[in-house]
Amino acid sequence: MRAVVYERAGGPEVLQLVEREVPEPGPGEARVRVAFSGVNPTDWKGRATTAPPAGWQVPGQDGAGVVDAVGPGVDAALVGRRVWVWEAAWRRPWGTAAEQVLVPASHVVPLPDHAPFELGAALGIPFLTAHRCLTLGESAPSRVAPGTFEGRTVLVQGGAGAVGNAAAQLASWAGARVVATVSGPQKAQLAAAAGAHDVVDYRREDVVARVREVAPHGVDVVVEVSGANAGTDAAVLAEHGTVALYAGSPGEQLTVPLREQMALNAQWHFVLVYTAPGAAKAAAVEDVAEAVRAGAVRAGREAGLPLTVLPLAEAARAHAAVEGGAVGKVLLDATA
Repeated sequence: MRAVVYERAGGPEVLQLVEREVPEPGPGEARVRVAFSGVNPTDWKGRATTAPPAGWQVPGQDGAGVVDAVGPGVDAALVGRRVWVWEAAWRRPWGTAAEQVLVPASHVVPLPDHAPFELGAALGIPFLTAHRCLTLGESAPSRVAPGTFEGRTVLVQGGAGAVGNAAAQLASWAGARVVATVSGPQKAQLAAAAGAHDVVDYRREDVVARVREVAPHGVDVVVEVSGANAGTDAAVLAEHGTVALYAGSPGEQLTVPLREQMALNAQWHFVLVYTAPGAAKAAAVEDVAEAVRAGAVRAGREAGLPLTVLPLAEAARAHAAVEGGAVGKVLLDATA
């Protein structure tokens, strides 16, 4: 089978397309014939900074395809099922940037016939991260489902990004009023397509003033892409509100107006889905799977998530695109 592999840390050029023997699933594992592999920022960050512990690594946490074999202890009825895959390569050498991938059977989720493989490959890390951000707060709902966010306002900073798109889609499905910030008119269209009711161009508008117009008493949850926005978040947060930060650079510092946030009993959380509690990830997988079954989440420009699809042989270009801030979702076509 063809697989994208890197054997040392470095730039996109360390990625190689090689031939590997088809791996056999062990106890508790499933093997998936990959249709599409999703590329996330953590893929290129891990490749750039960390040498593979096993001496080689196939990147790619997310993907979608068909189960073609299972190991001992796994229900054989899973074979032939359309599935989406999440967190495939966390502390494992097998990622989804290959024609076939080995994953724990608990990390494959049925994908309904009405949902395209491209959507399945775009779920995983972005949607599980968004779910975690939305549900971390002490006074926030613990699950995302129709009606659970009714009467609440969610601010999505960076509404045109992959996680921002997921947060907008999930929160609007759950009944929240969604306010999204973006950096320009084209991204404003994407955020609105994702389900944002109000879109603020932070380069042209006063974010605090606009958000306070929409939510005079403040926002209940902030899904945050950058610590640089901490002052804005603090200024628009409601009493008992939550800020959940899911991105940042090494060494980046966060400055928060302490006394004012104490008065609100505000909560500030930090999110990395890979090390999130198992129960939280299980709940996220269940809720995202239900949203997919309901047809409530989509991929493509009409859903605010433009897709860039490249063949496996262009994995280096895909990583470079994500590192360069490509808008939407970058996928690798494992069949091309």
